[in-house]
Amino acid sequence: MVIPKEVKHIIEGLNKAGFEAYIVGGCVRDFLLEKEPNDWDITTNAKPEEIQKIFPNSFYENKFLTVSIKTDSKEPKLAEVEITTYRSDAKYSDKRHPDEVKYAETLQEDLARRDFTINSIAMDSKKKVIDLFDGKIDLKNKVIKTVGDPEERFNEDALRMLRAVRFATTLNFEIEEKTKAVIIKNSIWLEAVSQERIRDEFLKIIMSDRPVEGIELLRELNLLKYVLPELLDNYGVLQNKHHIYDCYWHALKALEFTAKKKLNIYVRLASLLHDIAKPRVKSGAGEEATFYNHEIVGAKMTFQILNRLKLPKKDIEKITKLVRWHLFYYNVGEVGDASIRRLVKNVGTENIEELLQVRQADRIGSGVPKAEPYKLRHLKYLIDRVSQDPISAKMLKINGNDLIKLLDIKPGPKIGQILDVLLGYVLDNPEKNNKEFLSAEALKLAKLSDKELKKTAEKSKAEKSQVETKRDEMTKQKYWVT
Repeated sequence: MVIPKEVKHIIEGLNKAGFEAYIVGGCVRDFLLEKEPNDWDITTNAKPEEIQKIFPNSFYENKFLTVSIKTDSKEPKLAEVEITTYRSDAKYSDKRHPDEVKYAETLQEDLARRDFTINSIAMDSKKKVIDLFDGKIDLKNKVIKTVGDPEERFNEDALRMLRAVRFATTLNFEIEEKTKAVIIKNSIWLEAVSQERIRDEFLKIIMSDRPVEGIELLRELNLLKYVLPELLDNYGVLQNKHHIYDCYWHALKALEFTAKKKLNIYVRLASLLHDIAKPRVKSGAGEEATFYNHEIVGAKMTFQILNRLKLPKKDIEKITKLVRWHLFYYNVGEVGDASIRRLVKNVGTENIEELLQVRQADRIGSGVPKAEPYKLRHLKYLIDRVSQDPISAKMLKINGNDLIKLLDIKPGPKIGQILDVLLGYVLDNPEKNNKEFLSAEALKLAKLSDKELKKTAEKSKAEKSQVETKRDEMTKQKYWVT
C-alpha cells in the first residue's frame, strides 16, 4: 500500500512549516486493511488560515475547521484533499450536530472525539501509525467498538448507531456486545437524525455484499423501525403454499440474490420492497392465504417510503414501476404479443431488463431453485421481438397536428382521446400502425358524441394500463414462470 504523492506533499508541506499533520480516519482503516481508500483526510494543528497561507490553491467555506486543497491529480478522489484542524466537539443538544466546534491542542484530543476505534487511528507520511485507542487490535479482531463510552458517543450523534451497523456489514465485523446493548437501549435517538443521513447509511448497507446481514442486524438492534418500519411489519407474517419463507425473509432472500449477482440499486430496492404491502392486504390464513392487489398497494407504499428517504425523483419513479409490475402473468402459448407490448409500455423499454431481474429475485426469495427458467427466457425473446412495435402515442404514424387538420377541429381533450383509442388498436395489431388506417378510424371516432368518445378512450386507456394478469392468489403457481 502506497500513500499518494499528493497526500504526502500536503503533509510534508505542513511539517516543513512547523506543524503536525497526519492521515486520519477511514482512509487509515482501509489502508491497514489493505483496501484502496475512497478518499484521504488529513488532520493538523495548523489553523485554517495558516493552512491557506501554505496552500493558496484552497478554499475554506464551513464551520468545521476543514480546508479543501486542490491538487493536480487527475484522480477524482485526490483532486481535492480535505485538511481539518485538531478539534474538540462541544455538547450535542440535537444528537446530530455539535453546539460548537472548538480547536483542540493535541492529536489525542482530536482522535478522542471520533466514533469508533477503527476510525481513530492516525498515520504520518512515513506510515508510522499512532493508535491511542487500540484500533489496530479491533481491526485484527474484527470488532466495532466506540472510542470511550458508547452512550456518550451515540448521544453526540445518533447516526453513529446506524454507522456501526454499516461498518459491521461492509467490513464483515462484529459489533462489541456492550456497544450493541447501548444501541438497543437508545435506538429511539435515531428519530432525531435527518432522513437524508439515514438514507445514505441505509443505501450503503443495501449496496454492500452482505445487505441481508445488515438489515437483520438493524432489526436485532431495534433500529429497523426507524429506518424501514414497513419491512419490520412483514416479520413473522406467514405466506401461502407457494412460499417457504415468511414475508420478511422472502424480501431478504430476494435481496440476497441481487447482491450475489451484483445488481444495481434499483433492482436491489425493488426486490426488497416488491411484496412490502402483503401484510396490509392479506386475507385468510395458512396455505390458502391470498394477497390480492399487493403489487398495487406495494407500489404506493414504495413511492411513500422512497420519498420519505429523499431519494431522487427519477429513482423513485423507476423503483415504483418495478414494484408495481413485478407480478406480470406469463405462460407460453397463453399470453400474446399484445400483452407483451402492454407490459413493455407500462414498465418502459429501459426498465424491462431490471423488471426481469426483480422477477428472478422474487422467484429465489420464494424458495425455488432456479432464477431463470425456460418460460422467462422465452419471455425475453418475445420482448426483444416486439420491442420495436408501437407502445405509445408518440410512436403512432399519426399525431395531434395531423388530427387537427384531418378533422378540422381545434386542439383540446378530444385529440388525446382519439389518440388513446388508436393506440389501443395498434397495441393489439402493430400492422395497423399506418396513416391510412388510423385516419379512417379517426374520422369514425370524431363522429361520436363527446360522452361516447370519452367513455371509449377511458376503456382503451384502462386496457393499455393493464397487463393481463389473474388477480387470484389461489392460482399463484401460474404467476411464477417455472
